[in-house]
Amino acid sequence: MKSLNLAALVVATSASSAAFATQYLTVEQAQQVMFPDATVFKDANLQLSGEQMQQVEKLSGLPARSVGWRVFAAYKSDTRLGYVVLDDVVGKFELISYAVAVNADASIKQIEILTYRESHGFEIKSPAWRKQFIGKTPASGLYVGNGIASISGATLSCTHVTDGVRRIAAIAQIMLKK
Repeated sequence: MKSLNLAALVVATSASSAAFATQYLTVEQAQQVMFPDATVFKDANLQLSGEQMQQVEKLSGLPARSVGWRVFAAYKSDTRLGYVVLDDVVGKFELISYAVAVNADASIKQIEILTYRESHGFEIKSPAWRKQFIGKTPASGLYVGNGIASISGATLSCTHVTDGVRRIAAIAQIMLKK
């Protein structure tokens, strides 16, 4: 009897955590939202060298975390408008998938939450919160409490997404800046 109750609890817990997952945008939709003038998006995936990973860590104050990064270059005809960088960070327990649009000068153009899987903290999807990142670089207030406000009840999501964006901003400065 106890094993049946335990099994029912496991199923109920699994179902409740999965029920909170919300996909807001696909990668393709995010690309179009962030670069509406783009006529084409080309794969521009990055592979960081050991030296570049050290530079990212120094510039962002965070571990570089990965050698490979999924990146798309946005073009209008032959003119490169910028890049879309995809990433996932852990909120409190679950992954948050998001995209960062980077201008040609390597500043942040925009961020979009693609999929949010946590039961709390979805307020980071708010345009007002995401707007704080526009124009930022690793050296210009890309920290919760210093340039980026936190949201009560979404502290970990705010912090982890902000850290992820700061890491991507550092990668952009090192690898993508014109």
